[in-house]
Amino acid sequence: MIKMSGKLNNRIRVFRAEHHMSQADLAEKIGVTRKTINTIEGGKFIPSTVIALKIAQFFQVPVEEIFSLAAE
Repeated sequence: MIKMSGKLNNRIRVFRAEHHMSQADLAEKIGVTRKTINTIEGGKFIPSTVIALKIAQFFQVPVEEIFSLAAE
């Protein structure tokens, strides 16, 4: 059995790079601040379900392609 930690991994930076977007660009598109994107990317802030879904919807991928729980 794999034990999950409380850490949330994300691939936002990868998706932004693939779409040639800055943190500010993504923030504007989904209606949050650049600081919000920065803190989520850096693992300092766990996004709400709504923000996570907005990010996934913007990139047109399932939320699991962007966010995952880290294994311990």
